[in-house]
Amino acid sequence: MKTLTAKLSITAIAAAMALGLVGEAFADDANPKRGRVYFKMVCTVCHMTEAGQAIPPLTRSMAEWSAYMDADKHAASGKANPAVSYYVSKEYRDSIADTNKAASKFSKLPDEQLRADVKAFLVSGARDSDTPASCQ
Repeated sequence: MKTLTAKLSITAIAAAMALGLVGEAFADDANPKRGRVYFKMVCTVCHMTEAGQAIPPLTRSMAEWSAYMDADKHAASGKANPAVSYYVSKEYRDSIADTNKAASKFSKLPDEQLRADVKAFLVSGARDSDTPASCQ
């Protein structure tokens, strides 16, 4: 009976992941404060050193940030990887953890949770939100 229950649980988790329900569960618990820390200490630092300019949340509307995060496409130049999800992945965080405190601090956080956190910060800091945010 335990084997059948375990198989059903694994099947249910796989089905939920395939349907995107796991990601939605993280979105419900998104932490925009944690997303802000990660965005400012990882995304903004990289954009400043690689592109020479920050991209603050107030540069886009709430709908634009939501669509950008959902599309999962980084800038066309995307040197290392063209997917936004890569830049919040454990793989990426581990690769910069020695030089980035936020990446190190959030190293054990599930990828989908951190992505939901960053999205929540971007949407809540968009130009048409109640609290537009800059990166400075």
